[in-house]
Amino acid sequence: MNARETAWRVFATELSASSLEIRATEEKSPSYVVSPLGAKINRVLVAGVLTEKENVGSEDEPLWRGRIQDVSGSFFINVGRYQPEASATMADIEVPCFVAAVGRVRTYTADNQRVYVSVRPEHIVKIDESTRREWILETAKDTWRRLKNVRTVLGMPDAKEEDLVKMGMTQAEASGLLFALDNYGQMPDSTMYLKTIQGALRMLLPERDVDLGFPDDLSDEPDEIDIDMPGSPSGTGDSNNGPNYGQIEDIILNMLEELDTDGKGAPRDELERRAEAEGISSIELEEISNILMDKGLVYEPNLKYLKRI
Repeated sequence: MNARETAWRVFATELSASSLEIRATEEKSPSYVVSPLGAKINRVLVAGVLTEKENVGSEDEPLWRGRIQDVSGSFFINVGRYQPEASATMADIEVPCFVAAVGRVRTYTADNQRVYVSVRPEHIVKIDESTRREWILETAKDTWRRLKNVRTVLGMPDAKEEDLVKMGMTQAEASGLLFALDNYGQMPDSTMYLKTIQGALRMLLPERDVDLGFPDDLSDEPDEIDIDMPGSPSGTGDSNNGPNYGQIEDIILNMLEELDTDGKGAPRDELERRAEAEGISSIELEEISNILMDKGLVYEPNLKYLKRI
C-alpha cells in the first residue's frame, strides 16, 4: 500500500485551470491532476467560505454537493456514502461559515470537452478567521514558489527531473512541472496567478496597499459551473442535446450486473467493448462511471474492475 499523498494547497484559480491527468497504471497506484504550474495533485487542502450545500441524494443515502469560496474563486465538493465523516459534517453544518477540507480531486469532462475539477473531501471542519488567513498566506507562498519554479525551468530547456531535485525542488514538484510544460502546449498565464496572490495579500494586509501592478477586478477568472452535473437527480441538462444520461446510467448499471459473473465486479475491458456495441463511447463511459461513483452506486474494487453496489 502506498503512503498517503501530501495534500497540496492551491487557490481555486489554479485548480479550476487544471485539465491534465496522470492515470494510475498499476493496482493501488495513485492518479493525479496536474495544474498549469506543475502541482501534481492527488489530494488537496482547501479553505474558505462554504456558501452553498445541497443534498442531491436521499435522506437515507445523502449525496452532498457544495461550494467553497476562497479569495480567487470556487471549489466544488462532492460528499457521498464513502466519506462518512465529511457527510456527517455536511448534514450538521450551517452556511455560510468558514471551513477547511482535505480530499481527493476528481475530474469531469463535459460534452464540449472542457474539464472541470471537483474535490471529494475526506474531512471537513469549521475553522475560524485566523485559520483561514493562515491558509491564504501559506497558499500564496506555495503559489509564488510554483511560479518561480516555472520561470526557472523555462530557462533550462534541457532540464531533467534529477536536475530540478538537485536545485531544491521536491520530486513531485519537479516531475509535475516538467509534465505540465510538456503537455499543456503553452506557457502558463502568470498574470492570473499574480493577480490571485495580489488579491490574497491585499486581504491579509489591507493597510499595506499591496500592488503587484494589477487591478482589483478579477473578472477574467475561469467560468463557474453549476453544482449539478449531468445525470444528477437535480440536473438541468437539455434533453434535446447530447446523450440521455439517465438512460445510459441504467444501461451501464445493467451491464455491470451481467458482467459480474464471479463477484469481483465487471472487467473494465469487457465493459468498454459492451458499451461500444451499445453506441456508448469510451469518453461517455468514463463520464457516466464517475457520475455513478459520485452517487455511490458503483465503486472500483481495483483498477481493472468496476462493481455495482
